[in-house]
Amino acid sequence: TDAEVNTRKKTFTEVQTERSEQAERTVLIKCPPKLNEKKLLQYLSSHGNIKSHFFFENRGIHALIEFSEKDSIASLQDAIGIPSAAEHHVVPFKSRLFTFTLKTPVSQATEETPVHLSPQSHIPVKELIQKLCHADNISSQMYVLLNEYQLTEENIKLRFLACSLVRDFARAYFPDSTVKPFGSSVNTFGKLGCDVDMFLDFHDTRKHATKMKKGPFEMEYQMKRLPSERLATQKILSVIGDCLDNFGPGCVSVQKILNARCPLVKFSHQPTGFQCDLSVSNSIAIKSSELLYIYGCLDSRVRALVFSVRCWARVHGLTNSVPGNWITNFSLTMMVMFFLQRRSPPIIPTLDQLKELSDEKDKHVIGGCDCSFVSDLSKIKPTKNTETLDLLLGDFFEYFGNFDFRKNSINLRKGKEVNKPESSPLYIWNPFEQDLNISKNVNQPQLEKFVAMARESAWILQKEDETQRMINKEPWGLAALLIPFGKSNPSKMKNRVKGMGSETIRSLLDSLKLSNANSLQKAVGK
Repeated sequence: TDAEVNTRKKTFTEVQTERSEQAERTVLIKCPPKLNEKKLLQYLSSHGNIKSHFFFENRGIHALIEFSEKDSIASLQDAIGIPSAAEHHVVPFKSRLFTFTLKTPVSQATEETPVHLSPQSHIPVKELIQKLCHADNISSQMYVLLNEYQLTEENIKLRFLACSLVRDFARAYFPDSTVKPFGSSVNTFGKLGCDVDMFLDFHDTRKHATKMKKGPFEMEYQMKRLPSERLATQKILSVIGDCLDNFGPGCVSVQKILNARCPLVKFSHQPTGFQCDLSVSNSIAIKSSELLYIYGCLDSRVRALVFSVRCWARVHGLTNSVPGNWITNFSLTMMVMFFLQRRSPPIIPTLDQLKELSDEKDKHVIGGCDCSFVSDLSKIKPTKNTETLDLLLGDFFEYFGNFDFRKNSINLRKGKEVNKPESSPLYIWNPFEQDLNISKNVNQPQLEKFVAMARESAWILQKEDETQRMINKEPWGLAALLIPFGKSNPSKMKNRVKGMGSETIRSLLDSLKLSNANSLQKAVGK
């Protein structure tokens, strides 16, 4: 079946399982400054065959080493010493994070060949804009942006390793627990530098259920009982948070946020360089990650459009890394999915259509929410739609610039504009928990700013002139949308207003007023 799996696209679960297993055979080494790559690999190979490796820079050079066999790690650990406690006393927790230094300093004479370093962050927007201007058309620009921003193979390995290292801690208390990434690290829409969302899972229930049927007795563990699942979650996270804080090598700035709707522990994992959020198993969040994974795998235009729209939103301050009244990246991604469902013919299927394609093994009802949808990508018919990304980008801004947000909501289950069930300015149905609005946090001023920016962007793309672009050497296409409006050339902004309807002018002026913090306060206070 291995060959079979290679020819077809892997299911979400297959990919996750494979990567988790890979991470268990992996170690992370802080290397000496003058490193001879060949010598390092030669030494490590004495403990077992190395399947893959790469180097990256993070306050010094680090090597991620993936062995073919898990036993190689135990063999290596046997050879590794405990740091001498001269001025510091150490917590003797043995992890898979090691520091290598050279016993004999390298003489200056030896020829150094610098190791190749894998980048773990994306280029700044300024550099991106220059790259975009060299592309041939908007479609190519969007793929350039995607290639610069998307997670690399190496970065994904590092994310799974971070989860695997936290799992080693959790297992001290709960021997069969696992720690798995969810959200942007695994849904194909993560960009380099995004946080790692991970959750702690205790149930390998399926393996268990079959064994329990045998024998004459009903048998169960005696376990501590608590009045609510929430309390159990808080207690578990509190202890594991303390454990990471006190004993976790490289775990710093540990914050326990136990009273949130979804209790979590935030920490910075220095060895991998990630900001991590640890929560306890959330099956619905996993299903959302899988749904996006499926959409991202179905057609290459899906990810290209999402990455471009999210970068555009970030540049214009429509999204923000701190929580507030801004549109979130998740909401924005869902808006792009909805737009692609509305094309004729549709580029991606609705959630109801994916549910119709599901079979017995895809049935998942979680806390009364039906989360069933097909997991096998080969069962989904490819789209007949051949529209270019140039067209789709312009139409996305056009569509939402003129969307009737007052009356309609966005429903990915049906792929239809549905009357709003309540009066939030922006209503996007949670695909699985049908009574929740995923964009409940967005206020009217922020929505109006989004609409104004979308209209302005649609306008810029429509007005663009090929010859103009050749003569002026000004940023064009996607690049022109990634420069804050009104900054590059204020007179252009004024001329533009002449061609607009009064409503557009009003919303544009509103959005400009809003960029002034005082009026934002007033607007929120109204």
